[in-house]
Formats: sequence, structure tokens, C-alpha cells
Amino acid sequence: MSQPRVRLVPSLARSPRHARLLRNRLRRWVSPYESGAEPPAVAVMMTPRALAQVAEHAANDLDNEVGGVLVGKWMVESEKREEVVLVESILRARHVRQGSTFITFTQDSLVALNDELEANHPRRLMVGWYHTHPRMGVFLSGYDTWLHQHFFPESWQVALVIEPHSTACGFFIRTADGTLDPQRYYGFREILAEGGRSEVEWRNLAPSAPAVADDGGSSP
Repeated sequence: MSQPRVRLVPSLARSPRHARLLRNRLRRWVSPYESGAEPPAVAVMMTPRALAQVAEHAANDLDNEVGGVLVGKWMVESEKREEVVLVESILRARHVRQGSTFITFTQDSLVALNDELEANHPRRLMVGWYHTHPRMGVFLSGYDTWLHQHFFPESWQVALVIEPHSTACGFFIRTADGTLDPQRYYGFREILAEGGRSEVEWRNLAPSAPAVADDGGSSP
């Protein structure tokens, strides 16, 4: 495949924001593939808003793949020095080519996504992307892996795959040496809604013990 003409991130080097991570209102969801796995280069956190948005989009079309980008912050925790990606919202990809086993972001898709990010999400980054795999499972195909490596090349950018029929999901995250395993996915940390309510309905992930908070949300 030819080199893409449009990247979803600038070529300029970036540094993570320094943030104080609070130790409450968090629930960690663990993937069955995490035991014995190399630790990911970044931890992923999701807000209730982002969880609701991505779940709604995934349920919109149960026959064809849908997708978009994950919007938020790339941060480093001041004390533990842990890098964290906070997913605050999503942007749905439009002008795509899609079918039951594929989704392709076109040039028009990329232009529209960049325009929407600039207009509606100032000072936020595209921290990754997401797409669905109806009736196929949670993995990155050869094309998914190519797209991730070319359009989301930063070590802190992640890929979320959702299987809407079995209500399963997983994050594909590079390890510290840049390795990306297309078959091994990670869980994430959920920022709980008011009253400690969880928005997670994905059945393949298990809550860690204790149920609430071993690490926490971020101060803006």
C-alpha cells in the first residue's frame, strides 16, 4: 500500500501534560490477555461520556463496521511517572467506505475529522481510533494494523475494537519497545459516573479487586 497522504497527528514532537491523578471514582477493567503480558506503554482511562458515545455508535449498525477517533489528553502522572491516555469523547468518521468486514477512512474522512477536532475540541488530541467487528471478535486485522501504524504512529495512540453482538471490546496498545500485538488486547480504567455508577456493558472484561479505584481520574 502507498504511504498515506494525510496523517491524523502532526509530525511535530509532543510531550505529555503533567497531571495529578486522583485516587477515587475509578474502576479498572481487565482483559483475559493481560496476565503475563508486557505492560503497555500507556494506561487508558475513559469518561462516562466517551463510554456512552462509543457504545451508542457501535449499536447503530450491527451489520457493517463503523468507526471514528478517540479524543482526549495524553498525560503523565506527576508522582508515579505513569503515562496515561484519557479518552473524553469521540468523533464519528463520516465519508467512509464500509461493509460487514471492513471500514476505510477516505481522504474526506480525515479532513472532516481534523476540521471537527479543531472546531469543537480545542487543546485536545486524537489519542487513537475505534471501530467495530460485527460477529468477528476482538482483534486487529492486517489492514487494521497497517492503518494504526501509519495513521496513529505515536507510542501513546491506541486502537479500540468492539464486537457489538457479543458486547466485547479491547484496547490494542503498543508496549514500551513499540511492539503491537494484533491478537492481544488490554482493558482500561473507567471513571465512574455520579453515585459510583458504571457505564460498562462489555462482558469479556472483568473488574479488578477492589471494585473501585486503585488509581484515579485526573485534575484538568
